[in-house]
Amino acid sequence: MTLMTTTKRPKRGVPEGLWQRCPGCEQVIYKKEIDKRMGVCPRCEYHFYVSAHERVAQVLDEGTFEEWDAGLQSLDPLEFEDKKKYVDRLKAEQERTGLTEAALTGSGMIRARRVAFGVTDSAFIMGSMGSVVGERLARLVERATEHQLPLIIISGSGGGARMHEGILSLMQMAKVSAALARYDGAGGLFISVLTNPTMGGVAASFASLGDVVLAEPKALIGFAGPRTVKATIGIELPEGFQTSEFLLDHGYVDRIVSRGMLKSEIARTIDYCGK
Repeated sequence: MTLMTTTKRPKRGVPEGLWQRCPGCEQVIYKKEIDKRMGVCPRCEYHFYVSAHERVAQVLDEGTFEEWDAGLQSLDPLEFEDKKKYVDRLKAEQERTGLTEAALTGSGMIRARRVAFGVTDSAFIMGSMGSVVGERLARLVERATEHQLPLIIISGSGGGARMHEGILSLMQMAKVSAALARYDGAGGLFISVLTNPTMGGVAASFASLGDVVLAEPKALIGFAGPRTVKATIGIELPEGFQTSEFLLDHGYVDRIVSRGMLKSEIARTIDYCGK
């Protein structure tokens, strides 16, 4: 009688990155399904974070994006240092995100309509407004004014002014807002798109100044966060406070648009406004 011996094979684990838990419905979703829907949960419509480069691919016609002012680099006027030096933090963020700064600007086509296009990215130091972010956005607005282009800025910035640059960062709010005032005086159309999160100095300046303000569903939008507001005023906040839906009900945004419909909605708005 011959005894059969078996060798134990190591268990094959599930490769990382195939599945993702949705913060909205808390279900585990096949990541390719999320990616197929532009970063939107197929079960509850939760909108996941997407990068600035992904935003360009989703909104602009393929191959039409021309980046502007990519060479602008932040300096370190305060020689700021917390857990690490500011210059080292910038370098680390650039390597990690593939971005040179928290704002990506340029021109492109949306359904064959030429536009000036900008997007901020919360992955880069929470999308905070440093000097380069403000300068890129201000130049974007000025070129849109010069060439009479519709202006689209998608805001996904959880941070406000960048403390690493002090007052120079705060000045960017006024600089970009002033450029938008000149653009408005020249008859331009500014469509502002608010995503999760749009907070701080971004929400308090250019993001709220659109002629048409669109928002993704359930995005957090405001200046200070809900916990800070609650601690300051000492009362319970309304349900859904600082969400897109709450702000739509109170007239702060004009329309809530799911990510898959955003490109068509922007093109339709440009046509409706005659631009």
